[in-house]
Amino acid sequence: MNRLFANQWPLATNQQANVGQEFIGLSDITAFLRNYAGTITACLAAALLVAWFYNLTTDPVFTASAQILIEPKLPQHLQEGGEVNLSLDTAQIESQIAVLQSEKIASMVIDQLKLIEDTSFNRPETPMLQERCRKLKDIMVQTLGLQKSAWLNALWGHIGLGAPRSTANLTDYQKSRLSMLIFLSGLDVRRVGVSYAIDISFTSADPEGAAKIANATADAFVHEQIDTKADSAREGGAWLEKRLQQLRTQMNEAMARAQAFRSRHDYSVGGGASAGSGVNSEPTLEELEVTADTYQKMYESFLQAYTNSVSQQSYPVADARVITAATPPLFPSAPKPKLVLAFAGVAGLILGIGLSFARHSFDWTIRSPRHIRDNLGIECVGELAPTSKRREFGNVDEVTRHPWSRYSQSLRKARTEISLAETNHPVKFLGLTAVSNNSQKSSVVSNLATLYAMSGLKTLVIDADVRRSTITTRLLGHSNVQVNECQDPIRHNIIRALGRRFDVLPSSVVDAKNLLVPRNMQVFLSEVSADDPTAYELAAYDIVIVDLPTLESGPDDLVVGSVLDGVVVVAEWGKTHVDTLRELVRTLQASRTSILGVLLTKARAMTSKHRWVAAKHSVFEVGKACRAIIRED
Repeated sequence: MNRLFANQWPLATNQQANVGQEFIGLSDITAFLRNYAGTITACLAAALLVAWFYNLTTDPVFTASAQILIEPKLPQHLQEGGEVNLSLDTAQIESQIAVLQSEKIASMVIDQLKLIEDTSFNRPETPMLQERCRKLKDIMVQTLGLQKSAWLNALWGHIGLGAPRSTANLTDYQKSRLSMLIFLSGLDVRRVGVSYAIDISFTSADPEGAAKIANATADAFVHEQIDTKADSAREGGAWLEKRLQQLRTQMNEAMARAQAFRSRHDYSVGGGASAGSGVNSEPTLEELEVTADTYQKMYESFLQAYTNSVSQQSYPVADARVITAATPPLFPSAPKPKLVLAFAGVAGLILGIGLSFARHSFDWTIRSPRHIRDNLGIECVGELAPTSKRREFGNVDEVTRHPWSRYSQSLRKARTEISLAETNHPVKFLGLTAVSNNSQKSSVVSNLATLYAMSGLKTLVIDADVRRSTITTRLLGHSNVQVNECQDPIRHNIIRALGRRFDVLPSSVVDAKNLLVPRNMQVFLSEVSADDPTAYELAAYDIVIVDLPTLESGPDDLVVGSVLDGVVVVAEWGKTHVDTLRELVRTLQASRTSILGVLLTKARAMTSKHRWVAAKHSVFEVGKACRAIIRED
């Protein structure tokens, strides 16, 4: 379970393994579902739409069933014996099922019910996609009353949704084969459990037609058995009759020879001895009588068999009988709208979750502190929740308008993390940068400066992002500020932000004074933070926040971060790519800039640790406000 949402990217080198590992819990799964709710919802909606289309364009069909029972028969040579175990093995039952599913039975039923000429029978029960689209078109046209629109009918014909092709142009052979295919596709023959009963089901759009065809199939099978037995008896009788003629001739000849032998010989006491002493090799009377008697018995036996064969031809008995006749069903067997919708819903959810997991697996954007730690080797100093406004700079005063929102609380937590960062000295000169110009860097700078000012610290914001000048434009109302060229430009160029508690140094001043050069920036920072009142007319600033340029503006402008106490990289959840963020980190490290961590904005799924810290800060701030109110009273 811990590897379900594990990071799929290669780990950074020189990092401690299994430090601060975050386990996957219910909150993480919930966050995953919330992040990909759009994908899951889209797949679910698509599956339900397909199910609705299927239910709407599928005609209801009815299934009627009849049952027959196969009765084993005792062989002729065992009828006079003792106790015999009558049974049918699986092969015999399957053979009977194969006969039921044969084209011979189908032809008998088709001819009996004249299904070739039945137009309702010869239409397909499961139409193709074109037929379904045509039916949906017919429903829409009938609902909107556009049956008489000539141009619309021409359009339907042009895209293949016109009137269906008629079967009148088919040949007799094509009609018979079409009826045969439809019949075999609608027929279902199955053995009932392990019994000798066979269930014959037929599915059709007409409930009465389905019952008729099921009953006709059962009757055709019984009649087929009777006809088969009658044909077998007829063929056996013909052979027996021919054989009887041969036996009759042989019997008569044998009896005639015996009679002729008696008439030629004297059977007195003397004559018999002299005759027996001769050398004549003719058969004796006893041999001739035995031969004649044998032919007579064979003749009588075949005569009895012939009589039985003639009897079977007159009264043939089948080994199967109908035990349940089919009746017209009251309710359709398909489609089942509720079942189809339920199946589509489950399939849509599975598809949506699978697609979301695939997107998550191949997503190389920053989505959690673990991604930052495992890929960059630095920590995440905070996760900022999304604000209500979608515009990039619409929340520059979020902490003032909504002080107890999730964004404000998480930013307070991030401020604490920045203050507690492991540096050689307290963080007094703080810089913020980002990968692209579309980030919320300037918005974070404004709100963070407001938090510092609200806590009693004298705060200065330096708009060093000279190519965009977002802070100057949004907080001062204009981007071009007239630069004073007197000896003390700081006093004249630092401006109090409109309606806020911190000061701003416009980007035009930074550009004019070349403050992006590390040496010039270091001199300026030493002046605005000096504790000697004679060195600077105003009181020293407790915290200076520099809105640095982005990596997109050029890596050369980021060198100024080396003179700051630390720089925080602002990344956007689900948008900032890990490779570009790694490039920014390497650029800052190459200029020996102290990186305090990464601040993740628009985080849709905050980790449990950050949520708990934010809640604790919320309680602390509420208690602080209550104590202030009590003191005032």
